[in-house]
Amino acid sequence: MTHFATLVRFSWKRCLAVFIKEFQQMMRDRLTFAMAVGIPIMQLIMFGYAINTDPKGLPTALVNLDHGPFARSFTAALQNTGYFRMDFNLKSESEAEDLIEQGKVQFIVIIPPRFTEKVVRGEKPSLLISADATDPSASGNAIAALNAIAPLALKNDLVGPFQRLQSMPQAYDIRIHKRYNPEGLSRYNIVPGLIGTILTMTMVMLTSLAMTRERERGTMENLLATPVRPAEVMVGKILPYVVIGYIQLSVIMSAALIIFDVPMMGSLSLLLSLIGIFIMANLAVGFTFSTIAKNQLQAMQMTFFFFLPSILLSGFMFPFRAMPEWAQTIGEVLPLTHFLRIVRGILLKGNSIAELSQELWPMVAFLAVAGFVALKRYRQTLD
Repeated sequence: MTHFATLVRFSWKRCLAVFIKEFQQMMRDRLTFAMAVGIPIMQLIMFGYAINTDPKGLPTALVNLDHGPFARSFTAALQNTGYFRMDFNLKSESEAEDLIEQGKVQFIVIIPPRFTEKVVRGEKPSLLISADATDPSASGNAIAALNAIAPLALKNDLVGPFQRLQSMPQAYDIRIHKRYNPEGLSRYNIVPGLIGTILTMTMVMLTSLAMTRERERGTMENLLATPVRPAEVMVGKILPYVVIGYIQLSVIMSAALIIFDVPMMGSLSLLLSLIGIFIMANLAVGFTFSTIAKNQLQAMQMTFFFFLPSILLSGFMFPFRAMPEWAQTIGEVLPLTHFLRIVRGILLKGNSIAELSQELWPMVAFLAVAGFVALKRYRQTLD
């Protein structure tokens, strides 16, 4: 009875000994401890400073074919809303069309010829506003601001002999054309983006676990005893996951086209070829993580550390142009950012390789750097 009481009696001294032992063991695993501290800090910074659901200063192309005082007043009213930044002052609509197809502008504002003259005559001319609606959340508030300023933009000009126009219905019309997604359906934006996010998460995670699992099971020594070279091991490890990536792609694309009715405006073969580069870039990252991590837990932690900024700073969950410049700079480094523009451009806009080249070369550069680092790290692992 006394022995049983000794066993069940709780001892703070023994508990403290176990606590010290566990804390010391945790401190030896510096990578895990750094992740435990770093991930919350990264989340606080990104959600506190980088994420913004109300994008302003959106790049806009102005095609002003009037140059009268009323046209200038309307342009000034647009800029005063804070949502429109006139980055391009063009002379033709075709130039503006090229910019919106390439994703360089969010809006096109076209002021027709003799706009001022027609307002004075009471002919109620129309202003055309084209919006890139591939991401409805990026342009929603700006379009609402357009409707709000419409009756007020010319208020200071309609004085003196033009005061009679104030008592009339609105002196002009604003016709808003939502390009590539006229109904503003969120699935047209989310489903293509899921292709990139799912591939990023699975490709990095699966590859980072592959080499780590080899070391934990003791089969790495057998692999090192073979005459296989580091580059051969790396390519051999990556290629099976490329096949898995394309299997995932076929499932997602089938669901996108059949279930969610997402349009395919561009070339499927072009999309498949560019996805291969994106898959290999993520696999190279996963391979690098596998050479750093000492166990599968660390590999998973590093995967999450890479995936979190990728999904938050790429423009998948929140409008990319709403983020501050430092966050956009980080986002431009990540392959997911450029892949989202590629997949949405092909599916919704029908972009060709010429229009996507500005997004392709950053992915290729990322693949080259990640592949070089992975191979160098693997050679160090062999030594």
